[in-house]
Amino acid sequence: MNIGETQEQSRADARFELPAVVIPLLKGVFYRDADAASWSALLNLQSRVRDYVAVLGLDLVLDEAEGYAFLRSRPESDDQSAPKLPRLVARRPLSFPVSLLLALLRKKLAEFDASGGDTRLILSRSEIVELIRVFLPDSSNETRIVDQVDVHLNKIADLGFVRRLRGQENMIEVLRILKAFVDAQWLTEFDQRLAEYRASIDAPRTAAHGESSDE
Repeated sequence: MNIGETQEQSRADARFELPAVVIPLLKGVFYRDADAASWSALLNLQSRVRDYVAVLGLDLVLDEAEGYAFLRSRPESDDQSAPKLPRLVARRPLSFPVSLLLALLRKKLAEFDASGGDTRLILSRSEIVELIRVFLPDSSNETRIVDQVDVHLNKIADLGFVRRLRGQENMIEVLRILKAFVDAQWLTEFDQRLAEYRASIDAPRTAAHGESSDE
């Protein structure tokens, strides 16, 4: 086989591999650990993947160090005359409790990274309950808190930010892709909302303590 034939074969192989790489990305987050061979193909074809998904109004976000990749819709153009494309990657509105838990887990991940320990942050369900308990009214029922946390964790797992360990349903791994979605700006904006939320909770507590001290 001569050089020309080899190059032609390489181009044919690349065209064959491209759909096998792009289709999983269109379905959701693509992890290195899930398929090492496909991950290697993605790294080799990433320039082609970027060109391909750009036609669909998408950007490839690839973190080689952390081992994940996903597609994100491109920001809308300020040019009013430019046609607006329908969103291929749908936005998912999050409830306040889910946003709160995401922010708390993101901060926990930052603290974990700063400690220089293991690369996998694994928390028990009870540890996650303790993270969110301070933001709940004093009268909250313990069983109800646990049930609600489970519901929120299931939603966050569906979004691809956490996963329950196989055979240990009460142990949850916080996936590192959370860092890509919850950045410093998001945390700052959410902290402002959180401060208002805590103030609304602390006000009744303060009033209750004041009434008790007057008796």
